[in-house]
Amino acid sequence: MPALPDPALVRIPTQDTGVSLFAEQGRARLRAHYRDAWRRWCAGELLSPLDAQIAAVMADHPEYRDAVLCESSAERDFPISAGSANPFLHLGLHLALREQIATDRPAGIAQIHRRLAASLGAHAAEHRMIEPLAEMLWEAQRAGQLADEQAYLARLRRL
Repeated sequence: MPALPDPALVRIPTQDTGVSLFAEQGRARLRAHYRDAWRRWCAGELLSPLDAQIAAVMADHPEYRDAVLCESSAERDFPISAGSANPFLHLGLHLALREQIATDRPAGIAQIHRRLAASLGAHAAEHRMIEPLAEMLWEAQRAGQLADEQAYLARLRRL
């Protein structure tokens, strides 16, 4: 099996900005990827490593499947004021967190997850860790800066 591509930010030589691997997909296309990965898994088709990860997260969240499978949700907003969670954001945070845990990046996050999982279970531990992850991402985006990994780890250690 070929190795997975490095999930780190990709640098474009003519620019000094990072671009994520999904940056060019756009919201509708990225959401369609979630839907297609789940449908392929349900059909028993061979999945790429990324699609297998998406299907695994969706398997843990049956409450989001209808929203993900609804093609009109590709362009739908999920405002907090409406009281409904954004299933794509939630699933994406799980994927991001699982990648962090698997690579222990930032260093120490895998141990924090093991500690929480020992008492809560792996999935419940992820749910506890998602809030600090979302806060860290929001703060970094708002400030236009890279995420502060040490502040993030400090928040996680307090869980």
